[in-house]
Amino acid sequence: MSVIPDDATSTTQVPAADNTLRILRHLAGRPAPVAASAIARELGLPRSTVYHLLTTLAAHGFVLHLREERRWGLGTSAFELAGGYARQQPLARLGRPVIASLSDHLGESAHLAVMSGGDVLYIVEERAPRRPALVTDVGVRLPAHLTASGRAMLAALPREQVRALYPSATAFPDRTGVGPRKPAELREVLRTVRARGYAIEDSEIADGLRSVGAAVLDHSGWPIAAVAVTWANAELDETMLAEAVIESASVLESRLKR
Repeated sequence: MSVIPDDATSTTQVPAADNTLRILRHLAGRPAPVAASAIARELGLPRSTVYHLLTTLAAHGFVLHLREERRWGLGTSAFELAGGYARQQPLARLGRPVIASLSDHLGESAHLAVMSGGDVLYIVEERAPRRPALVTDVGVRLPAHLTASGRAMLAALPREQVRALYPSATAFPDRTGVGPRKPAELREVLRTVRARGYAIEDSEIADGLRSVGAAVLDHSGWPIAAVAVTWANAELDETMLAEAVIESASVLESRLKR
């Protein structure tokens, strides 16, 4: 027996809600922020309606207005929704065996994390035996710009989105005195990540520990998670670890797209 009221089965009963969701889905499917006029045209909506809904969404953090470019993109509250979805099992369930296999293969601790605003949120953690204690654990948040997981995801985001998350030096919390402290420094870090194909961090979360991370992308190329490994042995081959992390991220991508 259906528990949905009859008047809730038709989107025409709530056109504002329907149009709001269409706008959010439209923005989520674009690789970069878009103009309001383009949204109106592609969705067949009046411009006044689109501007009104975008303004409301911006007030709640779901979209961001890039005034100089006159374009709109997803805001940090949209990231929160994505992180909430990930925490409600699907991503963690699919990722857990991948992370466990990666940790067993390398003999090092491995993690799966998602973006949550300017932080990464760890949703799967596999601790390798006889390895150093880590600050990461399921449910722990850390500044994205300091972690390999966060850098991998930030490097896959549109540059406008990164600017919105890190508009000034005040958006750069510090842990160990190492790492980018202003937008220009972060841009250089992310440029290196894109060129290398994976992200690293060295003692920026905890002294003496290093991590390598790779992004997990959805069908539109959006970073929905990142796989990472943390180790303390300076003699380990970073390239070998990175290759294993990239392969694990690729396996998880294929499972998510089935």
